[in-house]
Amino acid sequence: MVNNKGKSSGDPITRWLVIGMVALVVVVGAGISIFNNSSKKTAVLPSAASVKDGYGIVFNGDLTPVIDVWEDFQCPSCKVFESTNGAALKALAVEKKAKIVFHPLSFLGPESVYAANGAACAADQGKFLEYNAFMYANQPAENSGAWSNEGVIATAAAAGVTGAEFETCVNKGKYADWVGNVGSEGSKQNVNSTPTVFINGKEIDRASGAYYSAPEFMKLLVAAGIK
Repeated sequence: MVNNKGKSSGDPITRWLVIGMVALVVVVGAGISIFNNSSKKTAVLPSAASVKDGYGIVFNGDLTPVIDVWEDFQCPSCKVFESTNGAALKALAVEKKAKIVFHPLSFLGPESVYAANGAACAADQGKFLEYNAFMYANQPAENSGAWSNEGVIATAAAAGVTGAEFETCVNKGKYADWVGNVGSEGSKQNVNSTPTVFINGKEIDRASGAYYSAPEFMKLLVAAGIK
């Protein structure tokens, strides 16, 4: 018979092994956290992007009202929104009547990442609006293989977005980390579907019909002070 009287709940070697493993997990976890935070802060930003504006591509940063558009280039509903209201948003941006912030998300898979990275590269060339409209007008089936880097470059070229600098930016995935940051910021702001549009910080009610009706969308813009 083994006498267990006075025996501890584990031998010293086992206890120290457990303690050591726990400590290692804590250290590794802390390292991962630090790495993730560092990656987010050091991600390369497109020239028109702003961290304080949710990493979005910003037009007319000093103006009001403020319109935030959260979109995914593979999203069919975003295509409808763009075809319905894209011209109005472009006019507001070009005519400097409002601050417009575009947030390209990647909810729908890897080809959304390619397209969003391409959008940032186009923004560097001053061609975001052209790229944005043309990508939706030529939206392929979701994750069909059409929007590899080569596909993004070819589609963008048809919209007049060309050049060695643009192609290098796309092929190197220069803004892939930025795309991830946009997604993280969207989660923080409870953006869980696309398109999602805010006017002066207030999300457009989907029941209003404004997402897919140009007159209803314009009513909201006028109510926000746009003439």
